[in-house]
Amino acid sequence: MLKARSVEHAFRFSRRNLLALLAGGVLVMAAPSGFAAAAPPLRVVASFSILGDMVREIGGEHVSLTTIVGPNGDAHSFEPAPKDAKALEQAQVLVINGLDFEGWLPRLIQASGFSGAQVLASRGVALRHLSDAERAGEVLGGHGHEPGPGAGHGAQDQGAAHAGHDHGDVDPHAWQSLSNGMIYAKNIADGLSLADPKRRAYYQERAQGYIAQMKKLDSEIKQAFADIPESRRKVITSHDAFGYFAQAYGIQFLSVAGFSNEAEPSAREVAAIIDRARKEHISGVFIENTTNSKVIQQIARETKARVGGTLYSDALAPPDQPAATYLGMFSWNAGQLIYVLEPGR
Repeated sequence: MLKARSVEHAFRFSRRNLLALLAGGVLVMAAPSGFAAAAPPLRVVASFSILGDMVREIGGEHVSLTTIVGPNGDAHSFEPAPKDAKALEQAQVLVINGLDFEGWLPRLIQASGFSGAQVLASRGVALRHLSDAERAGEVLGGHGHEPGPGAGHGAQDQGAAHAGHDHGDVDPHAWQSLSNGMIYAKNIADGLSLADPKRRAYYQERAQGYIAQMKKLDSEIKQAFADIPESRRKVITSHDAFGYFAQAYGIQFLSVAGFSNEAEPSAREVAAIIDRARKEHISGVFIENTTNSKVIQQIARETKARVGGTLYSDALAPPDQPAATYLGMFSWNAGQLIYVLEPGR
């Protein structure tokens, strides 16, 4: 009896194995010649959240992304951790802004031993050159961004940055113009395509759709600001990050501090800011997501200027918030400005 059950069990086992083998054989025979498993995703590191979102939009499912400075992170004062070096060591592609923005990045590259491809997202943008006052780090009086055409094209630093917050004579916040954002998108798509040529068509198609969205939003924002009287298009912000936005959309930004979010004006400088805001009838004051709002709130109290919502300059908002993407950031920032600047508010 035991033997019979053993034979029956063996028969069932063999039959299952046979069916499995046959099924596998059918699959093998049905597969095309030269069949291979899908290539793993491209390992990409982006230096900060805005570039990270662009890479995600263009790379889609074929990119495994690590973003070093995340949402609400201050890229100016960032200090890399061992996990950042490990991520960069394993990366095939590094996407950076350049223009001396990521002052900590050269040290991280050296420490990690990164040997992959670097993509300079800002390559080819129309650079905004700084005035003498801006380079000297003067507050507000030297940081008014008058609307107007770009200051011309300049040679870009092909490396990531020098140490500290010295940006030379170039404003590094070039992504704050959607026209430049389109250039960023093209550079990222080209960089991913070079690193992963088999998926070139995929990256390029997604970039084209992404750029089309930027063009549409750019046109809408320009029209909305054009409907606001020029005399009302003056606001105060925390730090000097909206020069490209000023040029693109006709807004005058007066900044409390320089490029560094850590800069703090003296009591005398704050008094000068308040005096100028009163004389020029500043319409509104805005804090930024990566800066301290204390001085901005003081200026608002002293001048009776309208306090607008938070603006996003160097970093995106956390996930599931309106400004959690690059396009979302632009829509949010423009909406906050328009709400304060529109006549009758």
